[in-house]
Amino acid sequence: MSDDPSSSSLCPGCQREGSLLLPCGHRLCQACLQLCQQELGQDQAGCTECYGRELLDSVLKGLLDSLFEGRPRRVGNAVEGTETAEDGDLCPHHRDRLTQYCVEDEELICDQCQGEEHEDHKCSSIEEATQECKRELRAALRPLQEKLETLHTAKQTCQETSEHIRRQAQNTVRLIKENFEKLHQFLLDEEISMLRALSEEEEQKSQKMKDKMDRLTDEIMTLREAISSSEEAMSADDMAFLKNYKKTSERMDCTVQDPGEVSGTLIDVAKHIGSLTFRVWEKMQTEVTYTPVILDPNTADVCVILSDDLTTILYSEEDQQVPDNPERFCFYECVLGSEGFSSGRHSWDVEVGDCSEWALGVVKESVQRKEWFPPSPDRGMWIICLYGGEYRARTATNTPLTLKKKPQKIRVQLDWEGGRVMFSDADDNSLLYKYKHKFTEKMFPYFSNTCKRRPLHILAEKVSVYTE
Repeated sequence: MSDDPSSSSLCPGCQREGSLLLPCGHRLCQACLQLCQQELGQDQAGCTECYGRELLDSVLKGLLDSLFEGRPRRVGNAVEGTETAEDGDLCPHHRDRLTQYCVEDEELICDQCQGEEHEDHKCSSIEEATQECKRELRAALRPLQEKLETLHTAKQTCQETSEHIRRQAQNTVRLIKENFEKLHQFLLDEEISMLRALSEEEEQKSQKMKDKMDRLTDEIMTLREAISSSEEAMSADDMAFLKNYKKTSERMDCTVQDPGEVSGTLIDVAKHIGSLTFRVWEKMQTEVTYTPVILDPNTADVCVILSDDLTTILYSEEDQQVPDNPERFCFYECVLGSEGFSSGRHSWDVEVGDCSEWALGVVKESVQRKEWFPPSPDRGMWIICLYGGEYRARTATNTPLTLKKKPQKIRVQLDWEGGRVMFSDADDNSLLYKYKHKFTEKMFPYFSNTCKRRPLHILAEKVSVYTE
């Protein structure tokens, strides 16, 4: 340390005059210098200001090292651990500028590389290669974009289907509850009716017993009076007894009916309890109906409306909001039965009434459901129809049908093993048309209605209960 002409300047530590110039270039007075040496040690070079800067630099360096750990660090305008932008454009082998693109190896090369290991390879300029690669990527990207759109559409369809499932479940719960409420009400009415019959029998037979007891009470009183009178007459003296004997004898000559035993006075328990559930079941025939074919709403075209009990078909000009599931028909305004047949004989009656446009019959399970084609047995459809005021069998030639009268009810009969589908007037059983075919797969009842004013209705059959 040395004296300086400006030693009279202020000390930055205590702000007193007489500071000394230190080798590090900072100024301190003698007192502050001693204090600094006591704090930092005699062998510590520099002053508190130098020490503070070194400490701050050390802390900042530690913070930066921890913050950028594992990441490239810039040195000046470059980045540690990476090539400079200029180095990245150079060939790593020859340090020449990269000017070509090898199509076969799919890598950037320099002119010297092209003349050596890439001599027989197809190469092009970077600009041409860029355009060609972009064209290839665009071409490869197009099907991915289409696939993405397809997946979005499929997801939307799944969401709509889930919502439809929820509505179906809610509606089905409502219908189940309504049907069971009807059954509960029927059973409750039957219970009340049976209890009322029992109560009436109890009241009737109890009244008979009361009337009989009243009659017996009167006869008992009459006999007691006659006995008492006779005993009193016999206790009198002879003269009095003989004088009243005739009158006493007459009183003794009272007629009392024999009470006897009358059958059928007890409650007929067997009548009320015997086969109770069977008798209720038998009576339920008036409330319970059986329909041989139930419609499947999952196959109905969007313009078809079905009744809650799935037996009536209405045509609607407004499309229903339903999923386009694989089972559903398009273009035919139709619906199938819920059960298919692959054996046996089956029959069902359909009330067509004044419906102006309809088609009935059977179709095979694999029939095409998403495109329109002329219905015929060759396409897996065996049907007859009323269209444009004419009755026809939907064959390859659209065979016209000659009918004696307008049918109100059509009976459809399927003999799977016999290979026959027959249509007849259900009122007089007159044959309308018959198909012959050897069936090899499951057949489903088919119903179509395009009349805006009248529905088609599948008729219920009479239910009978038999005992053996």
